[in-house]
Amino acid sequence: MTSKISFRDVTRTFPVNNGAFTALDGVSLDIGEREFVTVVGPSGCGKSTLLALAAGLDEPTSGEVTVDGERVTGPGPERGMIFQQYALFPWLTVRRNVEFGLRLTGLPAAERRARATHAIELVGLADFADALPKTLSGGMKQRCAIARAYAVDPEVLLMDEPFGALDALTRVQLQDQLLRTWSAQRRTVLFVTHDVEEAVYLARRVVVMAARPGRVQEVVDIDLPYPRTEQMRLSPQFAALRNRVWNAVYHQPPAAARP
Repeated sequence: MTSKISFRDVTRTFPVNNGAFTALDGVSLDIGEREFVTVVGPSGCGKSTLLALAAGLDEPTSGEVTVDGERVTGPGPERGMIFQQYALFPWLTVRRNVEFGLRLTGLPAAERRARATHAIELVGLADFADALPKTLSGGMKQRCAIARAYAVDPEVLLMDEPFGALDALTRVQLQDQLLRTWSAQRRTVLFVTHDVEEAVYLARRVVVMAARPGRVQEVVDIDLPYPRTEQMRLSPQFAALRNRVWNAVYHQPPAAARP
């Protein structure tokens, strides 16, 4: 498998009053081309830090992050970032929110509109293209944010708990919508979540992080076919994988007991 994103012995420390806090400690990880990988772990394990380093919003204290073999030194159009908060412009319609990033690239208006329309249709918002964010539900706002990221045609999607603030039913619906869109587009996805079931349902591989200091505890292969279905969530195979990831996340030894 060709690596799209690579972390090589990455450490990230932050200054604190009594010295330094190590958010990540010697993390090495490869994300394959067009692979869907989720990252899960206890609070403080460095999940969001890992994503920020891949996005170029932060830089490692030591080690290296690369995309397509090139060192990440800052944000780039080949990487789209989606946050938990929608960050939509309230005075712009869905279509204009989705077009916003394209305006910065200097694309002609006709091409901007065509790409925005395609992205809006991908996430199932065609009937709301001219609506303002205040008229949308939380799930629809997040779909708009995803469409905006898709419109600029990134090769990599970096998603930081994008469904974390949504109710359970909307969350499940958006998981299925995301997988349908991913199946159609096949971008590389690195998806951070605190929800074990979500991590297993979406991914080809689940990266389990250990906390304080953050590092890779285990990588679990999810040997379930796509498309994923509601029936699959109820299968013994899914339950076994969910339990394995759950135990890896929540039954970790205390930090002081680790070598």
